[in-house]
Amino acid sequence: MIAYLLRRLLLAVPTLIGVNLLLFTLFFVISSPDDMARAQLGAKRVTPEAIERWKADRGYDKPLFWNAQAAGRARFTETIFVQKSARMFLFDFGKSDAGRDINRELSTRMWPSLALALPVFLVGLFVAITLALLLAFLRATWLDFTGVIVCVVLMSISSLFYIIAGQYLVARVWNLVPISGFATGLDAARFLALPVAVGVLAGLGSNVRWYRAIFLEEIGKDYVRTARAKGLSELAVLFRHVLKNGMIPILTGTVVVIPSLFLGSLITESFFGIPGLGTFTIEAILMQDFAIVRAMVFIGSVLYIAGLVLTDLSYTLVDPRVRLQ
Repeated sequence: MIAYLLRRLLLAVPTLIGVNLLLFTLFFVISSPDDMARAQLGAKRVTPEAIERWKADRGYDKPLFWNAQAAGRARFTETIFVQKSARMFLFDFGKSDAGRDINRELSTRMWPSLALALPVFLVGLFVAITLALLLAFLRATWLDFTGVIVCVVLMSISSLFYIIAGQYLVARVWNLVPISGFATGLDAARFLALPVAVGVLAGLGSNVRWYRAIFLEEIGKDYVRTARAKGLSELAVLFRHVLKNGMIPILTGTVVVIPSLFLGSLITESFFGIPGLGTFTIEAILMQDFAIVRAMVFIGSVLYIAGLVLTDLSYTLVDPRVRLQ
């Protein structure tokens, strides 16, 4: 199993290097620092002096790969590639184009994002698997048929509808929770109750329908018929066999959610005024703060790759065949 995980980790290294090089190409080769300066200054007839001053203040006036004017090791280190791109491997993101400390912003804003995304992920996964198992247990009945119809209806509704409807009914009409905002400590529960409920409901239809299809496929396999022939009850078959084997594709699907646990939900955080990383990214895009955008894309890539490795690790817990590789 250790050799299996080491192979996955070694495959992740060139992938992360490729992402870093692609970011460098997009932000500093295809779109030059002069283009970023013009976009940030927002003036049609901005002077060359203003562009050079903007670049010098943010370290974009250095050569891309080789600084011939420097001496010794500084010829390589005093370049845009090392200062703005290679340092991201050390998670040193430096200053934003607006002068903010990106690392401090990340360490502060990740907690509101986690406070929102983690309950949505755990509660949504538990509820979806439970309902899917229930529909699989009641398969070919009118309750199963009704449940599938409800899932299709939920899938057809945009997440924006849940947000707007929830804010109007629950927060404004019924006045149960605040419409938007955030607080620290236990007071955060009042502000997170509605976003968490909206997040769970928005993904419930597609997840229940997908998990139901997975469980029904497992129910039709030979090992299930063998378990029934041994005298196991239907509930025992579902929980001891179908659920365990069905978790393999479920784990594959949930890996795409892992980055959002840290990066936050762009739409939900924006509508509910939660100062998380999702709001941080939206603000950076609107302000055209390219340093923050680069940092968030790189962190998202790292987290996605880490999610893939964790998924491979979780396979060893549910699939004995992986342990032998």
